[in-house]
Amino acid sequence: MENLTQKVNIAIENLRPYLMSDGGDMELVEITNKNIVKVRLIGACKSCSMSPMTLKAGLEEALKSVAPEVTGVVAIED
Repeated sequence: MENLTQKVNIAIENLRPYLMSDGGDMELVEITNKNIVKVRLIGACKSCSMSPMTLKAGLEEALKSVAPEVTGVVAIED
């Protein structure tokens, strides 16, 4: 699981400059036992209408290329 956590954090780091340029960010909350990645959207990302696209086309696609065991990505509320 630690290796998967590292892969997820690297994928988030790779997206971070794009998120931060729009005043947002995201952080890893947990990876479930079913390999669903839960992230918290921060700043402008919380209310952005494009955040579902960022999760699916951005983070989820990046993860599936380096960690095919990931079954999905979801954003959680505070």
